[in-house]
Amino acid sequence: MKQFKTVLIAVSFMLGAVAFTNAQTSKVAHVGTQELIESMPTYQSAMSQLEKLEKTYRADIDDLLKEAQNKNQRYQAEATTKTEEENASRARELQATQEKIVQFQQVAQKELQKKETELLKPVYEKARTAIQKVARAKGFDYVLDSTTGAGGVLLADGYDLLNDVKKELGI
Repeated sequence: MKQFKTVLIAVSFMLGAVAFTNAQTSKVAHVGTQELIESMPTYQSAMSQLEKLEKTYRADIDDLLKEAQNKNQRYQAEATTKTEEENASRARELQATQEKIVQFQQVAQKELQKKETELLKPVYEKARTAIQKVARAKGFDYVLDSTTGAGGVLLADGYDLLNDVKKELGI
């Protein structure tokens, strides 16, 4: 892990040096893609849909958990009046219910991820297309992502395309 960090830092410095020398002849700009995407109305709409779907799944899971807890409490209260065989059967039933809840949670998570990809792919594509269009129109050869943590920019003192791209998108 330590070697990976060392290699990553070395590569970053090399890329920075190459970018600096290329910046002498090439025009370089930067844009905060995450800020851009989060300001797009289609992103806001997609996130709203995802939140609604997540709340629906959460409510369904909560209902299943509450039902299982109620059944467990009832079975525990009745355990002394039931035979050992009936109690064992009830324990297996509760275990099966727990497994179904876990499966439902996994399916819900997969469905949420699938829906997120489905809803956000067009948003990312629209942003990428607008960035390319604006950068080409302004004569930039390279556009780096200045989003914090993206690792695309170590220093962002160049021209920021964010406002131009927002204007292109009508935001």
